[in-house]
Amino acid sequence: MTLSYIVSGFAVGLLVGMTGVGGGSLMTPLLTLLFGVPPSVAVGTDLAFASITKSAGTLTHRLRGTIRWDIVKRLCIGALPAAVVSTLALKSFGTLSPEIGQIIRYSIAGSVLLTVVALIFKGRMLAWINAHPEKQLQDNKLAAATIISGAVLGVLVTVSSIGAGAIGATLLVMLYPRMSSAEVAGTDIAYAVPLTAIAALGHWWLGSIHWELLASLLVGSLPGITLGSWVARSVPEKFLRVLLAMTLTGVAVKLIY
Repeated sequence: MTLSYIVSGFAVGLLVGMTGVGGGSLMTPLLTLLFGVPPSVAVGTDLAFASITKSAGTLTHRLRGTIRWDIVKRLCIGALPAAVVSTLALKSFGTLSPEIGQIIRYSIAGSVLLTVVALIFKGRMLAWINAHPEKQLQDNKLAAATIISGAVLGVLVTVSSIGAGAIGATLLVMLYPRMSSAEVAGTDIAYAVPLTAIAALGHWWLGSIHWELLASLLVGSLPGITLGSWVARSVPEKFLRVLLAMTLTGVAVKLIY
């Protein structure tokens, strides 16, 4: 089974490197559906996985100067308290109970569908925002919207481990359409590090992290992400995103039914 986890980590890392989609959108459903890992354990383990891998990405973006720290601060103001409150709520209701496990399963499905929407309509939403500059938020309204977005993402990530990738990047593009693609990616990764770390600590406290599984996933994912990043330019992005959207839609349906 360890070899299967390593191969799965490599496959997910490969897709993440090629598409930029958050690993949680792929890894958590994979662990739940293919390996039968309980939803709460899949979420906790993936959060620990994400906090480690995103830390390396943040270092790279920091060296390149592609992180908007003012926006990271606003997102964290909303996301970190939301993660703590969500963890306490899971503890209160019993994160490992079958009922809560089913709720987490449905939340994973919902987050996956949101990722599909972000993949398909991101370009159209950005085009609409650029065509209607009067609709763009400014100053205090922009800051408030960013903090609220962080809070929503904090809940999604803590409960389902999904949201800090494609969904977070799409929200950044909508709120800050003048940011470069590199800045969107760097900022999205940077705020996700403390968020996934706090959420992972919460799940460790809840007893829902599988450490052997985590190690196996890391062994496979690191070379996978590296290879995926190298071959990304040789594979049509539109084809990959359509294929990924179709796959994730099927995953969400399977999680629900």
